[in-house]
Amino acid sequence: MSSSEAPRFIVDINAGKLARWLRMMGYDTILYGHGDDHHLVRSALDQKRTIITRDTQIMKRRIITSGRLRALLVTGDTPAQQMRQVMEQLRLCVNFKPFSLCLDCNQPLEERTRESVADRVPPYVFRTQYQFVECPSCHRIYWKGTHWEAMVRRLETFMHDNIRPGDRPDAGQGETD
Repeated sequence: MSSSEAPRFIVDINAGKLARWLRMMGYDTILYGHGDDHHLVRSALDQKRTIITRDTQIMKRRIITSGRLRALLVTGDTPAQQMRQVMEQLRLCVNFKPFSLCLDCNQPLEERTRESVADRVPPYVFRTQYQFVECPSCHRIYWKGTHWEAMVRRLETFMHDNIRPGDRPDAGQGETD
């Protein structure tokens, strides 16, 4: 999937935790919390974004039922169930561009040197980490610590749970006599 083909999302606040997970996977995702369904639909249409929501009323809008605007109604009660549904129904890949966007504001992250973040990260982090990225908008700093490792494991679980036997890269490549 090339970056020009990458889906873009607008996630309704009623499924808000999905926005962070989609950003974690590298998908451009806006969290919509304004409450006005008309504005949500208009924003999605103008920006060519897929709506992800738990609101059944949005799904009844003609622009969505006609197929002019893509939307997904998530039905799971937990973020894990919802994420699995989104990944399966939209056929998303974890390895698109993982950890390339700010989890808070959706901006592309930029590499930073250790020296440039020395006074902005905890001393232990500075001593043990060597790669840092920063959001140019909110200035949040990220590094590959234990929290990052836990998120990677969670993403791997989501991905593993959504691979069908025929979709595996090694499917059908068994040994021959």
